[in-house]
Amino acid sequence: MTGASPPRERLPPWHERLTLSNGRQVLIRPIRPEDGEPLRAGFDLLEPDEIRQRFLHTVKELSPEAVERLTHINPRTEFALVVAEPLPPGEALIGGVARVAMDDNGRDAEFAILVSHYIKNMGLGRYLMTRLVKWAKGKKLHRLYGDVLEANGPMLSLAESLGFQREFRAESSGLVRVTLELKPRSQTRMLSDPQRTSMQPQQGR
Repeated sequence: MTGASPPRERLPPWHERLTLSNGRQVLIRPIRPEDGEPLRAGFDLLEPDEIRQRFLHTVKELSPEAVERLTHINPRTEFALVVAEPLPPGEALIGGVARVAMDDNGRDAEFAILVSHYIKNMGLGRYLMTRLVKWAKGKKLHRLYGDVLEANGPMLSLAESLGFQREFRAESSGLVRVTLELKPRSQTRMLSDPQRTSMQPQQGR
């Protein structure tokens, strides 16, 4: 996969044109309300394992309510990118979706990524994850996490290669939580300690 923005082309924020290893051109951009119908149409083309890996259980179809929730996000607390054909929203087929949503505590956020088998193994999962991490850091978040099926080896390996740590949770059988600390633990503890009211000045050497 290589960047393929034509010289001097100015795209809006978070928009990138890429050329995949098979020569296909795609546009990575924020999700739009107009993407609702293409998402519903593309859902029927997904394999059962792909759906389980994204939703962590079997889903037969995307309901209108689910489509509304996916395509109408709160820009203050959510972020979602799609991998689409380089066509206008509403006309472009969607081949991948990456999403992150902040928790109520305002410090952590949960991610989810789905790349269809039509464009798998071309580096898009890794690329989308780096975009989510960039957004989370821009929001000054402390932690990014996601729940992954134990059987989803590729996703677990991808997360580990990007610095995520695995957390096995007894209450979530069959799932592994992967977590990326976006701030050093020592800094997070110091900022959250109610007894620390000021930073201590460093001594000169």
